[in-house]
Amino acid sequence: MDRQQVVAYRIAAQGLHRETADPRELAVFDLGVQDNQRGGPAIALAARLSTPAAADEDGFALLWSHRGAPHLHRRRDLKTLVASLVPLSEMDAEARMGWQRAQVARAGVPAAEALTVTARALRKAVGKTMTKGAASTAVTKLVPEGFSVWCRGCGATHIFEQLMRLAAPLAGLELVPDATPATLTPLKPRVPVPAKPDVPAATAVMAAYLRLHGPATHGDAGGFSGTTATVAKEMWPSDLVEVQLDKKKRYLPADSLPLLENPPEPDVVRLLPPSDPLLQARDRDLLVPEKAHQKEIWKILGNPGAVLADGEIAGVWRPKTSGKRLTITVSTFWPLAPDIRDRVGQEAEVVAAARGLTLHTVAWS
Repeated sequence: MDRQQVVAYRIAAQGLHRETADPRELAVFDLGVQDNQRGGPAIALAARLSTPAAADEDGFALLWSHRGAPHLHRRRDLKTLVASLVPLSEMDAEARMGWQRAQVARAGVPAAEALTVTARALRKAVGKTMTKGAASTAVTKLVPEGFSVWCRGCGATHIFEQLMRLAAPLAGLELVPDATPATLTPLKPRVPVPAKPDVPAATAVMAAYLRLHGPATHGDAGGFSGTTATVAKEMWPSDLVEVQLDKKKRYLPADSLPLLENPPEPDVVRLLPPSDPLLQARDRDLLVPEKAHQKEIWKILGNPGAVLADGEIAGVWRPKTSGKRLTITVSTFWPLAPDIRDRVGQEAEVVAAARGLTLHTVAWS
């Protein structure tokens, strides 16, 4: 396979041809849609739905899930999702938590045990809607001293950030959408803290990654979950085919092979939010070959949105609001044809509507 064919496959697999009007039917929710608190999920949905629709709170929930990042998920998937977030081993737990031997020694217990202990403490501490700060203060009092650290920014000692984020879904906690500061509230119904790892649930995450971002490697799929390639092999699906790309073996679910072999023309123009599912692939070199362009898209802080045009990430865009008016500034990596620029303008209207704003202008640079 060549790169262009793989990107065309991903565009189709992720619903960017706008073939459904129902958010619940979007394949990207098999993994979840990351929320960057700037209207990201709403814009990601608008890029994929044939008619405008919102992810209603009855059907969707926002959780700290993959890598501890906030993702919007279907509520009907939460039982399996939470089970998939339980580390399979001590190696897996250390990778997801970012703990080294010194941190494990300081905690006084293995990383996997620390996560379970914290989840149970969070479940006890957060029995009602609470801000993240209040929840952190409450749970810090309930966990061993080695689970906490002095925070210069807060001027206080509190539980490790990543430990709290990874434990929250296991404790049956979701995030209140659009709340500032971040606010936690119990899920309804609130399931017990998982007692043990669930390999089939973890395997389902790997399969979903391969279906949406494939063909991919063990390292790619494991990286999405915050773990290692070695651990990813332990949760690897069985119904896969090998695909050769750039002299490297990659894998794809067997039932996705026909779409990879004959994807529709990627003749779509979309304005994608900074954390759009298409941009979540771990193999950034494949999606955006130029290193200079990668630096424009994936920054340490303040990522822009991405311009998708005819099968390529062709530039970036940034929003600026003034009251209820939205200005979108587009910076392209190469000159775009007049008809493509017109379609970018049409997509800017879609973005404005998704955010409940009126488009003022599209500025080009």
